[in-house]
Amino acid sequence: MNRDESIRFATKYTEDILSFFGVNVAVDSTCEDEVIQLAVPSTSINSLLIGRDAQNLKALQTLVMRTLEAKEAEVTRVSVDVADYKRAREERIAEKAEEWIQKVRRSGESMTLELNAADRRTVHRVAGDYSDIETHSEGEGRERHLIISKK
Repeated sequence: MNRDESIRFATKYTEDILSFFGVNVAVDSTCEDEVIQLAVPSTSINSLLIGRDAQNLKALQTLVMRTLEAKEAEVTRVSVDVADYKRAREERIAEKAEEWIQKVRRSGESMTLELNAADRRTVHRVAGDYSDIETHSEGEGRERHLIISKK
């Protein structure tokens, strides 16, 4: 399955899963940096689709990725967003990152944060705007954490 077929399949597969829950919506799809971005519009079951700590959203994303892998698709990385949940979360984490960076700048003390991979990427991106701040991740798997410090 080539790139375009992978995108079409992921989009249709996600729409089919949603229809199982009685939601018939068109899923928008794009592909950036070899990641298929699937945007599910807001529906009456947003909270069910997202779930606590976005666990249902992650499960949906994993289901689509594993199915693409099983079909030997050219593109298998997928990011599913429901009602702009991920975008809004990224904005909140970016705001917090600014606060954390200012705290490190004032105190001079490093800060260690337990964040998921997506949130760590957001903090790394925000910290890149500061010449006197550095960030790095340490640990493995679920034990991975982010450290913000002065250079």
